Amino acid sequence: MTSDEPGVPVQTAPAPTGEDYSGVWVSHYEFYSSSRENTFTGLHHVVLSQNGNRITGRSLPGASSNPDSPLSFDLTVDRNIVTGSWVEQTAQDGYYQEARYHGAIQLLVDPTGRRMAGKWVGFGKDFDVNSGPWELRLLDKSTADHVLSRYSVPPEA
Repeated sequence: MTSDEPGVPVQTAPAPTGEDYSGVWVSHYEFYSSSRENTFTGLHHVVLSQNGNRITGRSLPGASSNPDSPLSFDLTVDRNIVTGSWVEQTAQDGYYQEARYHGAIQLLVDPTGRRMAGKWVGFGKDFDVNSGPWELRLLDKSTADHVLSRYSVPPEA
């Protein structure tokens, strides 16, 4: 395909994978806290919604191991590779006192389509860039209200 201008091809979006990753997933990531000199885990029940090759995600209300710290995703699927960005707003009364963290994420989808694993990258407080493992595991393909309600609780470690 070409555009109306000679020599300029039309950009088309990648074709959808055929797999729909919509549903409820458990999100598990690890991060190192330099101020506490220890590695910690973040767990959230998240709902993913896919439209073509785009996925948006958000944590369910009350569904974080760190209460009141919502997480969101904006992702793109290309075959078995999921790439995009994440944002987490930490709790007002938590250790990080309502700090907003954000960064990039890249995950590989396993052949069953029930697990995504990869890495996140984001900034640190000491003018550094941090990274760590991130995994999503499918819990339920449904996004019906009764399913979302069932997972609106903190995940078990």
